[in-house]
Amino acid sequence: MAYRYRGRGISLIGLIYIIIGILVAWDKGYLNADLLRKVASALLAIFLWFLVLLGVDLHIHA
Repeated sequence: MAYRYRGRGISLIGLIYIIIGILVAWDKGYLNADLLRKVASALLAIFLWFLVLLGVDLHIHA
């Protein structure tokens, strides 16, 4: 008997919901370019922590 396996990935409706939420938050001022640069820099530092220990500056500047 064949079973269908549905992954734990996000559905299309969930993705649309998140995109609309991001657009609304951007429009209302909860998100801005400076915040996105800070979040991106933090994520780079988290995933590339060994470069930070070597003295590499991972800050994203405009």
